[in-house]
Amino acid sequence: MIPELGNFALMLATVVALVQGVLPLTGTFVANPQTQISLQSLARPAAALQFALVAFAFGALATSFLSNDFSVLYVSQHSNSLLPKPYQFAAVWGGHEGSLLLWVLMLTLWSVAVALFSRSLPLDMVARVLGVLGLISVGFLLFILTTSNPFERLLPAAMDGRDLNPLLQDPGLVIHPPMLYMGYVGMSVAFAFAVAALLSGRLDAAWARWSRPWTVIAWAFLTFGIGLGSWWAYYELGWGGWWFWDPVENASLMPWLVATALIHSLMATEKRGSFKAWTVLLAIAAFSLSLLGTFLVRSGVLTSVHAFATDPKRGVFVLLFLAVVVGSSLTLFAWRAPRVTLGGRMELVSRESFLLANSVLLVVATAAVLLGTIYPLVIDALNLGKLSVGPPYFNAVFAPLLVPAVFLIIPGSVARWRDAQVGDIAYKLRWTALGAVALGLGLPFVWGAWTWGAALGLFLGAWVALGTLQQVLERVRKPGRIGASFWGQQIAHFGMAVLVVGVTGVKSYEVERDVRMHVNDVVTIAPYTFRLKSLDEVMGPNYKATRADVEVLRDGQLLEVLQPEKRRYFSSAMPMTEAAIDSGFMRDLYVSLGEPLNDTRTEWSVRVYFKPFVPWLWAGVLLMVLGGVLAAVDRRYRK
Repeated sequence: MIPELGNFALMLATVVALVQGVLPLTGTFVANPQTQISLQSLARPAAALQFALVAFAFGALATSFLSNDFSVLYVSQHSNSLLPKPYQFAAVWGGHEGSLLLWVLMLTLWSVAVALFSRSLPLDMVARVLGVLGLISVGFLLFILTTSNPFERLLPAAMDGRDLNPLLQDPGLVIHPPMLYMGYVGMSVAFAFAVAALLSGRLDAAWARWSRPWTVIAWAFLTFGIGLGSWWAYYELGWGGWWFWDPVENASLMPWLVATALIHSLMATEKRGSFKAWTVLLAIAAFSLSLLGTFLVRSGVLTSVHAFATDPKRGVFVLLFLAVVVGSSLTLFAWRAPRVTLGGRMELVSRESFLLANSVLLVVATAAVLLGTIYPLVIDALNLGKLSVGPPYFNAVFAPLLVPAVFLIIPGSVARWRDAQVGDIAYKLRWTALGAVALGLGLPFVWGAWTWGAALGLFLGAWVALGTLQQVLERVRKPGRIGASFWGQQIAHFGMAVLVVGVTGVKSYEVERDVRMHVNDVVTIAPYTFRLKSLDEVMGPNYKATRADVEVLRDGQLLEVLQPEKRRYFSSAMPMTEAAIDSGFMRDLYVSLGEPLNDTRTEWSVRVYFKPFVPWLWAGVLLMVLGGVLAAVDRRYRK
């Protein structure tokens, strides 16, 4: 009865979500004060009850997986009795139905968090925010119950399951989807605050102040999720790359770009009352792009290692839901927009103008990515042929937009609010600029061949890093307490600098070799020599693998023995590449097995890569996440 109980819990959760979405919002429109308070006060307990019901349903599905209940269709499609227990649990979100249930669980978790940590907010504002989140929950719960029910029975029960996709049988995939979904779904909170402000008609600095920590923490989760996905693709797919401009990768990048613009716009709205309408539009866009990503992944229109190939009817449901969300919120915006004041006056050169320019560049970059992702689908839908938009397009369009956006980080941080002088900014940053130019021009000669791309990337990284350090040194010399938001901002900016240097280094100086190797053959890359020492057959819990022992030597000294594998899973007979990586502070040494090149399996294609600065990519992401968390927990947001 566990699956039936889980299904019943989802039905009850839908009713509770409807109560949460309708009654508290109704309470903000009625005239009777007592009725107002009674209806608005329902929002918090309804949010808690909805979370409990969805968590129970999620637990019921997890129990079905862990007990190998193959009478549940979804379990039989995505699990197997030989699958290790951690992956049986992760298989809960390994397919379309379970990933949607995880999405709703995250949504109810965010709702409970808002209910718990918004005690200082006016009751009517909390009622509006939780009401909007409740209505979003209704849409997703109806989606699950009508088209994507994970508790559907399979009678008679299967003898065993088809197994989890081998690509997903990895520790990175145990934590990557929950982190990514926390960021995706967290954008709904920023959206809910924006809609609540529109409903109240009070688009003042207060709603921006209330919304900002929630937006920042959602951005931090989204950053971490994207970084985890990049790290997983780097070591699991065996291609040696960390970003492929895959359509599903783009689906997570687009809301991240808009959320980054939103954070900076919220800062201007909170501090100076500026950009109120622009900030609301960014909040609507960030959540809308999250829903669009849901449509792309689950509609069956994309072919990707990340996508869930499903019935296109499900995509139609999400598309209609997206149309309702975007249409209703923009209609509400059009109704309220004439009442929005312009806010504080600003000059052409000011902190506000830099923040606005930065956010506009990020939005244009998002539009470029959206065009490259959607255009091939539109061409295909209109039967105008097949079109592939790959990395050349994105690199040519995206990079020129990102360069000025990164450059503006520092002048936007040091300029005064309302009115600033170009001369004052230039004088203040003169040593930072000289240091960045010197490093940008000089380091390429030290690390390898000099190119304009390497020089520009290293200049930008040094510019942001040195400018951030300058601001920190100036601030610590002043008396008074330094808030967590200041440290968060500086750490996040420094993380961006580290990320830029990492991207520049790996793109400019990586060396890749695809070679044929027998046992005891060697290949030399940069100062490293790789020797194929042996090939052995090994058994895993649900797969058989060929494992290579590859010795890594430098100047004749053994540094490491890497053990890449080529696995074949029993249930699906699907081959999988498990790369072996030796990471250092400045580089990765990366080895993966390709395919056997003779019948005796004594000669193999082997990929050997020297990848400088790849660890800096992950370090930059972690620093940005740390900065976001510090900024979000600043105690001034708890007042």
